[in-house]
Amino acid sequence: MIRHLLAPNVPQAATALHIQRRLPGAAGVALTFDDGPHPEGTPAVLEILAQADIKATFFLIGEQVDRRPALAAEIAGQGHLVALHGYRHRPQPTMSQKAVQDDVERGVAAIERATQIRPNWHRPPYGLYSPAGLDAVRDRSLRPLLWSRWGKDWRRFTTPARIAARATANLRPGDVILLHDADFYSSRGSHERTVQALALIVRELKRHRIGTVLPV
Repeated sequence: MIRHLLAPNVPQAATALHIQRRLPGAAGVALTFDDGPHPEGTPAVLEILAQADIKATFFLIGEQVDRRPALAAEIAGQGHLVALHGYRHRPQPTMSQKAVQDDVERGVAAIERATQIRPNWHRPPYGLYSPAGLDAVRDRSLRPLLWSRWGKDWRRFTTPARIAARATANLRPGDVILLHDADFYSSRGSHERTVQALALIVRELKRHRIGTVLPV
C-alpha cells in the first residue's frame, strides 16, 4: 500500500507498480489537464490549444461530464484525447473495493455517453491508487498514467509565472505535464491562473521547439 501512496512523487514506486509517469520514446511532451470539463476553464484552455495547434489529454471527471456532456464532446471533437479521472473526485485509498470499481465503471460510461469514445487511459484523483483501484482500472483495460512535471496550479497563492516555471523546468521528451482546467476540487478561481500559465507554457515550448504528443 505504501508504494501506491508514493507513486505520484517517487519514480521507483511507480516503476515497481508498472505505472507510467512518462512516455518513453515519445518525440515530445504530453500536456494533460485534470478535473474538467469546466464551463469557463475548459473553453479557455481549448482556445489557447487551438491557436497554438496543440493537442492535449483531458482526464475528465464523470460527474462533470454528466453535467456538461456537450463540452466533453467538444474536447474530443477538437482532436484532443479524453481520459478518465474518476466519476467523483475521491481518493481511492479511502474507498472500498466495490466503491472504487463502481466509480471506474460509472466514469467510463459517462465519457462514452458524451463522446462516443471509450477512454483508454486513467489517472486517479490526487494521483493516489489503492491496490483495489489499480486492479479495477487494469481489469477494465485502462492504462494508468501519472505525471513527471506539474505546475501545482491548484494552490491558492501561486501565480501564472510560477506555474509555468514549475511545469517547464528541465523538460525532456517523454515528460507528462499535469495542469488543471477546473477549480471544482481546488482553490477557487485556480483555473484562471492555469489559463494564463498555459499561454506562457505554450510560448516556452515553441521557443525551445518542443513538440507535444498524445499517449498511445
